[in-house]
Amino acid sequence: MKPHGPIPPGYSADADGMLLVGGERADALAARAGDTPLFVYASALLKARVAEWRAAMPTEVQLHYAMKANPFAPLLAFMAGIVDGFDVASGGELAAALASGMAAEHISFAGPGKRDRELEAAIKAGVTINLESAGEAERALHIAARLGARPRLAVRVNPDFDLKGSGMKMGGGAKPFGVDAEGVPALVRRLVDAGADWQGFHIFAGSQALAAAAIAETQAQTVALAARLASDIGAAPPLVNLGGGMGVPYFPGDSAVDTAAVGAALAETLAARDPVLGASRFAMELGRWLVAEAGVYLTRIVDRKVSHGETFLVTDGGLHHQLAASGNFGTVIRRNYPIAIASHFGAEAVETVSVVGCLCTPLDRLGDQVALPRAEAGDLVAIFQAGAYGASASPAAFLGQGPAREILV
Repeated sequence: MKPHGPIPPGYSADADGMLLVGGERADALAARAGDTPLFVYASALLKARVAEWRAAMPTEVQLHYAMKANPFAPLLAFMAGIVDGFDVASGGELAAALASGMAAEHISFAGPGKRDRELEAAIKAGVTINLESAGEAERALHIAARLGARPRLAVRVNPDFDLKGSGMKMGGGAKPFGVDAEGVPALVRRLVDAGADWQGFHIFAGSQALAAAAIAETQAQTVALAARLASDIGAAPPLVNLGGGMGVPYFPGDSAVDTAAVGAALAETLAARDPVLGASRFAMELGRWLVAEAGVYLTRIVDRKVSHGETFLVTDGGLHHQLAASGNFGTVIRRNYPIAIASHFGAEAVETVSVVGCLCTPLDRLGDQVALPRAEAGDLVAIFQAGAYGASASPAAFLGQGPAREILV
């Protein structure tokens, strides 16, 4: 038997043992959507997550949503009303962010390899472009001159440090992301001399870290780096985007980030910051931490079979919707995501089974030798931490299966 990750708070069962998501029965949600597989996102949990962050962090720090975590349109519209800004990473995300109701001046556009048409769309809309290179800066300036527009430009900095313990390191050493720190002052002076509306720095060192001390240390280094760069430039950045870094517990043994500890340390860092940043605003950019725990992937068991003594629960879902849960999205050793039998939520585990998807590949495994209550064909399986990097980060077209349904409740 292999353990599964911790089921996040906020979930319970009704008197019949059926999982409740946002106060509604999982089977009723599946019926409302028309079928499974289905992603369900609970707006109450999204709102609670934002409230948790605001209660912990200094009031001077803005909260931005990195919408690559989940770009579902109803979710974006909901998030637009409770966060301070959106961070996007493509022209498609830019269009979705603008359609959500988020004001253009509160949208920033990062990511290497921006095409000229994406830069033009961003400049026309009036969003901030986080420049990833000197070459991109020159293209943006040229496009803005042709349009007769004053572009809002920030510089993404590749810092000389990374976030310790992070699942994905976005800074330190040779990276495709951002401008190496030593080249930033000259580039900012070039932007200012060209008449651009310089918006500040975007400094993102890593993501999916669970240790509050590591996150706090990285934020302190980030603020110190911003101060050094500002001193070299001779001007304060209007905004310093500190990046994100706060992860969620996916696997056995993982523990949630101590949000209060992160906030207390950040308050101390900002209180002691160099006077050159005295007039600067600050933001944290979070995606996964805001939305992962609010999402559940529901998939129905279509067959129960035994092969060489091992029981398999075969579902109508799989890695084409939940690539990360299958262990095929950046993990070296496959471990079980939080998983439950939604139809018998909270019931005692009585058997060890493997939960597999409907795809014709041995990679399609949602639960490996995991202890669960007895389940039969027709029962629902729930995969938790499904609100981030699920539907949009999985190969939905594989084997012609098509996308999962999605609803916000």
